Amino acid sequence: MCTENKAVNAAADHEHEVHEHDHAHTHEHEHCGHTHTHTHADGTAHSHAHTHTHATASSPEEALALLKYMLDHNRHHAEELHDLAHSFDDVTADLIHDAVDKLGESNDLIEQALSLITNA
Repeated sequence: MCTENKAVNAAADHEHEVHEHDHAHTHEHEHCGHTHTHTHADGTAHSHAHTHTHATASSPEEALALLKYMLDHNRHHAEELHDLAHSFDDVTADLIHDAVDKLGESNDLIEQALSLITNA
């Protein structure tokens, strides 16, 4: 299911596949083909795009690699949400932190599943 594009201004200190960020920028996410647009403090912008497919893996090795990637991806988004929570009032920040805790619990379960797979 597609969702609306969302733009968020936030201080960022995180890595992408090609470079690191340590400055404020805008993230736009389109969830039917994932697009990141970053607007830097000096006004320059650049985009990164990749698509999300919902196909099954063609091999157990591909499934394992995809699961590892998704766990890392989820952790990255949890870190971003945690940082973003500090932009809001206490009640809102607490709700976002609770959500991040639940994401952490989900990620722990995925990590357990990975451990079962890799130690089998």
